[in-house]
Amino acid sequence: MKPSKETRRAEGRDQPGGIPRVEARVRTQSRAALPPNLARVNAAAQQAAQTRFTGLLHHVDIAALERAFRRQKRLASAGVDGMTVAAYEQDLEANLRDLCTRVHTRRYRPQPVRRVYIPKADGGQRPLGVPTLEDKIVQGAVAELLSAVYEVDFLGFSYGFRPRRNPHMALSALHTALMSQRVNWVLDADLRSFSIRSTTNGCCGWWRIGSPIGAS
Repeated sequence: MKPSKETRRAEGRDQPGGIPRVEARVRTQSRAALPPNLARVNAAAQQAAQTRFTGLLHHVDIAALERAFRRQKRLASAGVDGMTVAAYEQDLEANLRDLCTRVHTRRYRPQPVRRVYIPKADGGQRPLGVPTLEDKIVQGAVAELLSAVYEVDFLGFSYGFRPRRNPHMALSALHTALMSQRVNWVLDADLRSFSIRSTTNGCCGWWRIGSPIGAS
């Protein structure tokens, strides 16, 4: 059965590149707001699906680290080192300069993750890792860079862990599909401990990255 126009519009299948119409304006603004270096990376990723990137570490500069710092929640829990956003910000320029130097001279080492457990609805416990603030900053800068590469590969109906998307948008698209055509069943599936198993089994391939991000 062919999906209705409303469903294809909600999923982004009626537009080039699979971008949902409701988010076209937002994504256009976000691309325009990309720093020039990441805009060039994004443009190269769009030009050819087989493009492989090397030597990306120079994009993780002080400006990228500062953007990542500004995205941190001020009241977020501290990691094992006890460093908070407010304390780090007191000497932000020097801290970011030192962090950037350690990253580019390969002296940066991630710290242990503080492990806490939160209760689940089924009575179990969900492990939650709390990285240190500097680890969050570096991870955020690297994630911003990789998003410029990989965002062009996602389909319009993909919502999980993507910039400027959230579960409410996914539910809205699902509601449109259910209300605009005949649906006999809905499949709700989950992969148990996927984030834990995927890191040990190496099932998440970075095929767009031709060499380690730190290679020159």
